[in-house]
Amino acid sequence: MTVLPAVNRVRATAWIVAEADGRIPRLRSQVPLVLRPTREAVYLVSAGGGPVGGDVLDLRIEVCAGAAVRLRTVAASTALPGADGAESVLAVHASVAHGGMLEYLPEPMVVANGARHTTDIRVDLAVGATLVLRDEIILGRHGERGGACCTRLRADYDGRPLLRHDVTVDGTDGVSLGPAVLAGHRAYGTVLRAGEAGAPVAAQAHPGVAVMPLAGPGVLVSALAPDSLALRQLLDSVTPLA
Repeated sequence: MTVLPAVNRVRATAWIVAEADGRIPRLRSQVPLVLRPTREAVYLVSAGGGPVGGDVLDLRIEVCAGAAVRLRTVAASTALPGADGAESVLAVHASVAHGGMLEYLPEPMVVANGARHTTDIRVDLAVGATLVLRDEIILGRHGERGGACCTRLRADYDGRPLLRHDVTVDGTDGVSLGPAVLAGHRAYGTVLRAGEAGAPVAAQAHPGVAVMPLAGPGVLVSALAPDSLALRQLLDSVTPLA
């Protein structure tokens, strides 16, 4: 009888609670989701690398009334294949109360060859809340075609659906790389400004960029580019972020 090696899968949760008292947000971490506060932002450090196929990582953010928090990552994350071909998942659940502000500005998720990854972001905004959110996907490391990635973005405002946005891409799939999806590009990104997020997007048209005003208070900007640097420059040219 052949005994298969055990598959080590990681399940971890991290919490951020920001209150309107001027103090550093309350943080709780589990490796590999490690949170580190600075004066300008809370940084998410991927202490163990990855995620690796089979990992389930859960990030929860609560912004109380009148509070503000900016969340960044120290570097791009790389989704790696697991031993059994399982999918890795990063789930982000955030709520922003009246007068609160959340800026969620991570670096890109790079999907390595053979990896299967899902990023699932859900945000509940109260009336008078502000959200600025960036999500970027890069298919493959240098010289790679890249694996498969699904990114889901759900945003509600005042208890009503504001945005439902899903994108699925695969570096080995001709349809994903074709003109209807990536048009031969390796990098895809979005910026969502919702609620009371004031700064409007640039009115000038840019190739590879789509600007979609939402039925509620918000706008979604999507862009395609050949690499991560070009993608960030393109998004910043339309909707600059601090």
